[in-house]
Amino acid sequence: MAALYSGIHLKLKSTQTPWEDKIKLARFAWISSQCLLPNKEQVLLDWCTHALTGWFNKKVEFSQNVLEGLWCYLDDLLHSRKLHSFLKQGKSISLRLNLAQLLLDRLQDHGQSQPVAPVALSTLLSVCQGILSTPALSAVFTTKYELMVSLLARLISLACHRLQQFSGSPKSDNESDMEALQSQLAVDTDKVEFNLGHQGDLPADSKYTPKSIENMVSAKLFKVLLLALTCYSSVQRQQANPNRVFTLVTNQLFQPMIFLRHWLSSATLSSPAPFPVSQQMCRDIRTKIDTILQLALFAPEQISLYQEELTKVNSGKKGPLRPTSVLLLKLTVQSVCEPSLYYAVKSNMVSVLFKLFLESYGTAKGERNEEQGMLCFFFLASLSDALELGLESHLSKNTDLQKCPSPQSAPGGPESWSLALLAVESLLNSALSVDIYNVAADRIRHGEVQLRFYRNLAEILLKRAQPSIPAWYRCLKTLLSLNHLILEPDLEQLLSLAWVNMDCIDSRVLRAKQVTLCSILQTYTKLRQLPKFFSDLLSVISDSALDQPRPLLSEEVVSTLRTCLLDSPPSQTIEICSLVLQSIKKYIPQKQTITDEINPQKEVAFNADSSLKMMCLSHILHSVLFSLKTIDNASPLPLVRQSQKLMETMQEVSKELQQYLGKMEMQTKQSVQKTPKKGKKGQKFAASETNTQFTQNVLELTLLLKYTWVELDTLFSVHCSKYTSPDPVHQITSENEDEKNTASPVMEYIQSLLSGKIFPQAAVIASSPFCSLLLRHIVLQQMKKILSDPLTCSKSSTIAVLNQAAHFIAAEDELEKCLNVDHKWDGQINTVNASSYLVAHWYLVTSNLPLILPYLGDKHLHRVATVLACSQPLRPAQDKVTMPNSLTVSLISSQFLKSNIFPELPSLFSVTVQFLLQSLIRVLRTVHSDLAIFKENTQIQKEILVERILLSSTNGKACVELSSTQTKDLLNTLQIIQVLNPDGMSSEDLSACFLLVFFMLTATSSQTKDVDDSEGSRCPTLLKRLLQILISLLEGTNFPSVLKSIHGGTLLQAVVTSVLRHALTTTENSDWLDSVKEMQAFIQCLVQLIITRSSSVRLNLNQFASFLCSKETKDKLADTPSSANTASCNVSTLTAHVLLASLSTFSHTLTSNLGKSKSLDELLTQILTQTTATLGLAVESLLKPHVVPKVSGIICQAFVVEVVTVMLQCELSLLSIEENKQTRSINHMLLYQGFGLQVLREINSAPRPKEFLVSSLRFLSTFYNAVEKAEDKQEKNEKIKDLDGLFTSILHSLQTLLTAHWISSSDLHEMEPAVQKLLCHLVEKCSAERFNLMLLMIKEGLNTGKLRGGNYREVLSTVIFIKLLFCCLLPEACFNALWLIAPQIISTMMFLLKSSSQDVSLNLPFTVPVVAAVTTLLRQGEGVMANPHHVTMILGALQWVSLDRLSPAVYEETFTAIHETLFAIIKCHPQVMPKAAPSFLNVFYRLVASIMQEGKQRKDGNTDCGVYLRCSMLVERMYSHIAATSENFTTLSSFIVAQYVTELQKVTLRPDVKLCLTEGIYMILDLCLEQDIKFLMAGLHSGVREVFNELYSSYTHYHKTQRQGEEKYTV
Repeated sequence: MAALYSGIHLKLKSTQTPWEDKIKLARFAWISSQCLLPNKEQVLLDWCTHALTGWFNKKVEFSQNVLEGLWCYLDDLLHSRKLHSFLKQGKSISLRLNLAQLLLDRLQDHGQSQPVAPVALSTLLSVCQGILSTPALSAVFTTKYELMVSLLARLISLACHRLQQFSGSPKSDNESDMEALQSQLAVDTDKVEFNLGHQGDLPADSKYTPKSIENMVSAKLFKVLLLALTCYSSVQRQQANPNRVFTLVTNQLFQPMIFLRHWLSSATLSSPAPFPVSQQMCRDIRTKIDTILQLALFAPEQISLYQEELTKVNSGKKGPLRPTSVLLLKLTVQSVCEPSLYYAVKSNMVSVLFKLFLESYGTAKGERNEEQGMLCFFFLASLSDALELGLESHLSKNTDLQKCPSPQSAPGGPESWSLALLAVESLLNSALSVDIYNVAADRIRHGEVQLRFYRNLAEILLKRAQPSIPAWYRCLKTLLSLNHLILEPDLEQLLSLAWVNMDCIDSRVLRAKQVTLCSILQTYTKLRQLPKFFSDLLSVISDSALDQPRPLLSEEVVSTLRTCLLDSPPSQTIEICSLVLQSIKKYIPQKQTITDEINPQKEVAFNADSSLKMMCLSHILHSVLFSLKTIDNASPLPLVRQSQKLMETMQEVSKELQQYLGKMEMQTKQSVQKTPKKGKKGQKFAASETNTQFTQNVLELTLLLKYTWVELDTLFSVHCSKYTSPDPVHQITSENEDEKNTASPVMEYIQSLLSGKIFPQAAVIASSPFCSLLLRHIVLQQMKKILSDPLTCSKSSTIAVLNQAAHFIAAEDELEKCLNVDHKWDGQINTVNASSYLVAHWYLVTSNLPLILPYLGDKHLHRVATVLACSQPLRPAQDKVTMPNSLTVSLISSQFLKSNIFPELPSLFSVTVQFLLQSLIRVLRTVHSDLAIFKENTQIQKEILVERILLSSTNGKACVELSSTQTKDLLNTLQIIQVLNPDGMSSEDLSACFLLVFFMLTATSSQTKDVDDSEGSRCPTLLKRLLQILISLLEGTNFPSVLKSIHGGTLLQAVVTSVLRHALTTTENSDWLDSVKEMQAFIQCLVQLIITRSSSVRLNLNQFASFLCSKETKDKLADTPSSANTASCNVSTLTAHVLLASLSTFSHTLTSNLGKSKSLDELLTQILTQTTATLGLAVESLLKPHVVPKVSGIICQAFVVEVVTVMLQCELSLLSIEENKQTRSINHMLLYQGFGLQVLREINSAPRPKEFLVSSLRFLSTFYNAVEKAEDKQEKNEKIKDLDGLFTSILHSLQTLLTAHWISSSDLHEMEPAVQKLLCHLVEKCSAERFNLMLLMIKEGLNTGKLRGGNYREVLSTVIFIKLLFCCLLPEACFNALWLIAPQIISTMMFLLKSSSQDVSLNLPFTVPVVAAVTTLLRQGEGVMANPHHVTMILGALQWVSLDRLSPAVYEETFTAIHETLFAIIKCHPQVMPKAAPSFLNVFYRLVASIMQEGKQRKDGNTDCGVYLRCSMLVERMYSHIAATSENFTTLSSFIVAQYVTELQKVTLRPDVKLCLTEGIYMILDLCLEQDIKFLMAGLHSGVREVFNELYSSYTHYHKTQRQGEEKYTV
């Protein structure tokens, strides 16, 4: 047989043997161990390779089936385990080069547009995978670099072809691929046993469709491609000639790679059809491509070539390789795709190439290398040629780029412009991020080459502006960040295109525009050139032709402007206002024309353009003036004089406009009196309409200037005594004060306003809503001036004027319209229009109600109350739907009702309450109009209400049946009542409200049959809302007035009866459980109030106790749900639930009041004895084995545990009261023991709700305490279970619970109080043996090996146990033992902290709890830990905790934990601070640097701004603590300031974060001496020194003067 087998080689070579038999023999030879063939594996591989090569070279002929069989045979050999094990043994097997070339040729066949390939692609890919995945076999490609490049080029081409098919219209499936894959799927996956024929078909009902098979082939292609990229990357790194690599990559791989990268981008793959390649694989392939391109195109050895080409261009010299020109040539020359697609690929690749260039040859930000920076810039300039924007770099004139055909000379279409601008934005951002533009070096040593380039780019962006593309604005913003001089020459054009004349309303464009404008404002503020900016802006507005009003100042721009003006010198703000006023004066007709007749021809021309510009300028002036810093007594006199002059100029402009308006009104009246001539009627009408619009604009302008002037004049007069109002109307002279019969100028002025002498009211109100609102603002300011003079306010004539002014401001007609308004207003007076006017007017009224309310009549008062009550949103979520910072009528009303101002207006509060109560009665009257309480409209009959409450609580029946619609109406009104502050109600209103709501609770019920099934029963919701309102009213200061009408015991009984009645008609759900909890809260509040008032305590408590312990109640509790009827079972269970909740709450409240007085203790002890006995019967009935399964679905386990805990607490309280008498014992001890064993079994048996775990821990605490007390009387009672055994069981259960994997970190944190209380009971009288058991558990738990093994939860449980144990009050022996081993515990925890800090994912679940435990040890160790080494060791470990790359929630937790540790050190261990101060400051500096990085201004807005604001507040707090312990940090104060300004120089902080940090560093500057300031001035670098100078200047101006003023009054 061996000889037979050895002859196989000859048969394989023989021409007589059929090819089908040869394949079978070859397969048999491979798998047979008896075939004795020398070097069999190599021979068979060579034979197969030779056969395939011969067929394709047409030297051998055989059928197509034989060809497929040979390829499959080769594939099987390459993937077989036998071959791999053979190679692992160190034996050598190689493939021939002709096989590699054969594969390349076949892959090329499949890459053609119409492939005619005899071999399936899936088979070829499998062969390639087998070769590339084995290093010994892949040498056929890797040893010959050109072959590897060719293979990668073929695979990339195939991948691009597949992606094009997927993105476009996929072609028909390749049948050969399907057949090959079907045959391959039939083969055994382990490739050990071969099917000799290698044939097999899928079953007829196969799940593999042609489309799915095609997707599988595509997925396999990309897997092979990723494998080839990996192999090629390693081969490329081994090449010794970088120029050769560069040439091959650019010639064969560059264009295919950039196309593949484009197709694999996330934007391209956003197809609704499922893509066969995972997103992760796409990312991996793109990363590999970037790595290959970076190493090939930008090798370290080629930097000299780039330097020679980019920085030393010589057109006449033919040098060596010019890499930049080659890259640009490859980018510019179009390939086989469409021009639009190629431009998208090219624009995307330009930014990628620049980023790769920066990574290879650039420098990190903060480092300075001028030569490399210039090299990066020249490369940037060269790449810009490829975008075809019209820029000419120094390379474009010296290369052959101009000879290359371009698909399009410049991106003309909007799509191309969008791509080009995105590429430019990426290039500029990359240049800005690495700081390659050194302005000084560029100007001094390089002839401003960079500035000229960026200026050229800016000119192109402005000449060919694209204001409808967001990237256009972002490019301008980045250019501004590079150097403001780039855009300064074209600032007017920029403001015109991007601001004044921009008409796009797309939200993305508006957002980009606002960010750019805010950046310009901030830049010119830093340059102290804000007046120049406004000068250019005013010039643009003057040159523009405005055809409609343009809202230039959005909310974000106004907010930035306000911040910038506060940071600017006040004199510059005054200068800006003067510039705006001068611009307005240009459009006002000269004084000589005011006295003459108005020429209609000139007026029409004037109206067309000037009025809109004047309105625009007035809005700017108003925003600037309302944002400036007011002058005060500390302001220098020149600034006061400038402000005085500004006010005079502004008043003069206002008077001129007012005179002009009067002249126009007179002219209009005269023209109306004249009879129009025939034929000119149409012309007159057109001119009249034009003049009307012009008059409205001028009127709006005049009123806005007047209102702004009045507000500013009042502000200056109040805060600055040096300021004198220019208008005598606003001055109250001494003569006027002495003359009682003479009205003051202010009185005369406001009377003129109200009478219409100055501004006709009818004309103003009819003109526009904006004018109407401004006039009301002006009247309000005059009203404030009158009220500021107490002598004037007391006159009757003054009161009449104030009444008239208040009625004019409130405007009853306008208030009536507010009820049907749902428009929004952004809060800016400049944006008020017809739709938002009512919102703005309602805001004006509500914000000034304390001022105008005393002068309004009853009619106005009721109207305001009606709007407040009826404009509320029907859903609480409606407020969230509105845009941020937008106001609506409903939102204003809601906020006013919840404010602290509303209760201070008793008249309005009372009217509102009465209105709401009448709304409730109107709904109830529609249901039952026969009741006496519903017949009167004016006043609620309290006596009748009390009678109906008593009747309903006695018979337990409802007299008012509500439909679903009526229930909804009641809920809407009750929602408003719930937000009212009960302390603002009078005794009468509170009594009426409480009794009416209580009547609804006891006498109403919902008809569930009328309620929509989708909404569910409204009864529990109504019940819950009523109980919530009653609880709120109980807390009112005037609630005792209710108890004069009805007893508290009656109320308690009625509440329980009402809830029991509702239990008969409801089903168990979350609303019902919430209603029961609200009932418990009501009982607790009212019982506590009865005991606190000490009035009729015995009567009320005995009444309620008699009801709860009556025979009827006991029967209901004993009536276990044993019936087979599910409905009756549920009703009895719900009834028992309500009674148990009432009993337990009542008993718990009584228990908490024991020990206050002897007489009260006797009463409470008597009642508790009854309630405990009733609870015992109920619990025993509830815990019967046949009852538990039926009630478990309704009464949760946590509730049962709470009831038993309350019952046990009552018995313990009774035992402590009569402890001296020795007459009482725990009656239900056997019940508690059995229940305790059950709790210990179930607490760890399976995942449990958090509520059950917390209640179980509380029960175990109480039960252990009871067992301890019972053990003391063991000789008098029956034998109790051994206490040591209970201690061990509880400790073991606690350890198991803390390590349970099903408990989340948040639940574990919420369980800590209950665990600590349990530990306190365990260690209160702990023996040495028991405490040793605890220490042993700590020793076993603090195992660092568990953390390294990934089992951090067990270690975390021990850490939590340690933290809680140190907080317990221990016996002296245990205390000494615990603190004796505390150093070892701290050392171990520090090691755990360092280990966990290496894994950022453990920050929240493990690192933060460890830091919190260390903080607890530091606080509890105050005065105990005497060795400073432990504190220093803790500070050293804190430096390991990571603060980088964390989500906002995790960042806040980590930041807070570290801060609390530092706070514990500085407060509890001041004795170690002299030695530990440097380490302390190092940790604190990490916090400061971190919050500066996280709190900097970002492009994405203020996301999670609250997190970083709170962290900055903590830093400010720590600065204050450092300043308070100045003796330890005096010598280090300058070091702290230097660190702060060094970090501040690197970032631009958000204003709120900067404010907190600045206030904190001011306190450190208080510690700095004069020599420290001089040291900082001399030692800091120039940029940092500038930041420090600005900081110290603001410190001297704002903080130091205030502190010195406080020190004058300090002893």
